[in-house]
Amino acid sequence: MNKPSPAIIAQSAVRRLPRWALLLFCVAYIVPGFVGRGPWKNEDIAAFGVMRELTSGAANWLQPQLLGQMTGFDALVPYWLGAIAIKLLPFADPALAVRIPFVGLLAMTLWATWYGVYYLARSPQAQPVAFAFGGEADPLDYARAIADAGVLALIASLGLAQFSHETTPALAQLGFTALTFYAMAASPYRQATRVAGPALGLLIGLAGLALSGAPTLAVLLGLGGILVESGQLRWGNSAPQAGATVRRHCWRWVLVIAGITLAVAAASQWLQLWRWRIDLPGANGQSAWNDWRSLGRLLVWFTWPAWPLALWTLWRWRRQLSSRHVALPLWFAGMAIASALTTTASDRSLLLSLPPLAALAAFALPTLQRSVASLIDWFTLLFFTTCAIAIWVIWIAMQTGVPRQPAANVAKLAPGFSPSFSLIAFLAAVAATVAWAWLVRWRTGAHRAALWKSLVLPAGGATLCWLLLMTLWLPLLDYARSLGPLSRQVASLVDKKSCVEIYGVGSAQAAALQYHGQLELRQTSPQANCPYLVVDISAQPSLSTAVNLPDWAFQATVRKPTDRTENMVVYKRVNLRNPARPGPFSQHR
Repeated sequence: MNKPSPAIIAQSAVRRLPRWALLLFCVAYIVPGFVGRGPWKNEDIAAFGVMRELTSGAANWLQPQLLGQMTGFDALVPYWLGAIAIKLLPFADPALAVRIPFVGLLAMTLWATWYGVYYLARSPQAQPVAFAFGGEADPLDYARAIADAGVLALIASLGLAQFSHETTPALAQLGFTALTFYAMAASPYRQATRVAGPALGLLIGLAGLALSGAPTLAVLLGLGGILVESGQLRWGNSAPQAGATVRRHCWRWVLVIAGITLAVAAASQWLQLWRWRIDLPGANGQSAWNDWRSLGRLLVWFTWPAWPLALWTLWRWRRQLSSRHVALPLWFAGMAIASALTTTASDRSLLLSLPPLAALAAFALPTLQRSVASLIDWFTLLFFTTCAIAIWVIWIAMQTGVPRQPAANVAKLAPGFSPSFSLIAFLAAVAATVAWAWLVRWRTGAHRAALWKSLVLPAGGATLCWLLLMTLWLPLLDYARSLGPLSRQVASLVDKKSCVEIYGVGSAQAAALQYHGQLELRQTSPQANCPYLVVDISAQPSLSTAVNLPDWAFQATVRKPTDRTENMVVYKRVNLRNPARPGPFSQHR
């Protein structure tokens, strides 16, 4: 028996967000952050280093490594995508080439989220109440309006910005999770010969997720899909129309999900992708309360503003919790949040919860009261306008020295940074600010009600601030978050024609020394015999166990300008085991 819907929506409230406006939102959000910057620490530059290593002839594509060391992620597909892009675009800077497939992954995330929410909104239990004399929202128009709101909620999520613009396995996992979400949501509306589309999407989504370092999550999402589909059959809510044909289609889809999930699990076992990564709060010797408190803070700000709307959805739609439009995103979000609470990479695991949380947030809008919607608008307006003003004021201080205090703060936090002016970046920032002012005026003006209107300002504000950061502040962020300054200082102390041994240097630092410093690196070993040695300062106490210290003379300690904890020590060999090696090795600086 169907439960009454809490959504009471008239046809006038489901007008579509203009396609040009939605596309502009997406482009303005995707492009900044992929263009114009260098690789950032730590996972971004480390993954980039692995991709460059795969382009060499000696690399093993089934075991991506950097200088013979395994990476921190048991992933394959993200590194393959970046390496293939480098090979296909030899004329482009490798750091730019590897971002092209990841631009596609973020675009696929937004696309899959829109269509996933669209098909969920077409479920019978998700439809608004029918009016006695007609005038209720048309099902297709209602689904499109909810889907528009879902994409806006995803763009507005604060935690999406940085990680969705990095060339790391986290973005690949996000894209394949969203694709899996779409495939399962669309399954009731792709019957008979058209089932191939969702099935192919499900296969690519689950396989890509497993090959991107998350095989356990892939299997759990597959199991969740089976449970949701089986539940729809049990309660008779599997599709828009009842009947034997519909039930056969649903059973067929259950078998498809089960078969693909088993195949993905078997492939993960064959490729040895399974890893034990459980790390419960308090297990590392710290206070469990502190760990839980940190995770709670991360969850609150990372998923804002989707999480309060998602909770409202669960409350207002509590009588339909077993229905597809609530059960499916709830399972996806629950698995991602559980992964964030039980692994070390909490923020990157939490990233995967954003598309399903955005879907749940979208279904809160048909039940929101006008006073709540107004509160969201005013809070968003004040928050993002204040952030935008702060970004502009600090940029002006960097360029002119006025106001003096922000300029002094920048000089203190980023010593040695020299501001630069880019006309293109400035014009883009001005255009975004003008667009924000127009959007605020439109939202506060008199116009027809639209279901998605409460998420326009959050999405617009998040896009504005991200674009301002990636234009006005990009040189400063590159200087602060890049390992380029540190790597170039190290490179200035060695002969670039010579090889350099490294000890205790992490994957991110090694990749930065290779890319920014243009150094030929080798792990410390008796066979290396390089004239220079670079040591991470934290590994210096154990250096005597790896090398014969009398063979090396201290050259300098190199410090990262914006982080005093990231220091490197440079040594020069004074006792060559192969004196016949030429020139630069015996020269002293």
